[in-house]
Amino acid sequence: MSLKEKINEDLKAAMKGGEKIKLSAIRSLRAAILELEKSPKFKGEITKDDELKILTSAVKKRKEAIEQYEKAGRTELVERETKELEVIQAYLPKQLSEEELLKEVKKLAEEINATSKADFPRLMPLAIKTLKGRVEGKLIKDAVEKILKLD
Repeated sequence: MSLKEKINEDLKAAMKGGEKIKLSAIRSLRAAILELEKSPKFKGEITKDDELKILTSAVKKRKEAIEQYEKAGRTELVERETKELEVIQAYLPKQLSEEELLKEVKKLAEEINATSKADFPRLMPLAIKTLKGRVEGKLIKDAVEKILKLD
């Protein structure tokens, strides 16, 4: 089942259940999908990469909003955004723990024989490509730096 189909199913369920926050989060994802489909650059079907981009973008927006609301002392909005974030994250692939992330990056480093700071430009793109959607980009960068001992 594609992300679009899953979202449409969950949208109906949230409407029937009267879950306002879940409904709001799902509607925003649905809008992002429709926006992508109607964009002039888009042709054909939505790929898994497109789905990941939509989800990670939505997660990033929520996290930024939470940060801004916390600075402004708007706890009710922080709560709402946090709940929406949880709904959106449920659509993402299982996220890696820090330990799992380090293990994966170490394995990639061994595959390409990356051992020093000079290997960062080779390892980082490979790690991003391999781990995309399973962990945030900043965490990948931190793990690569740790493996290559750049801190």
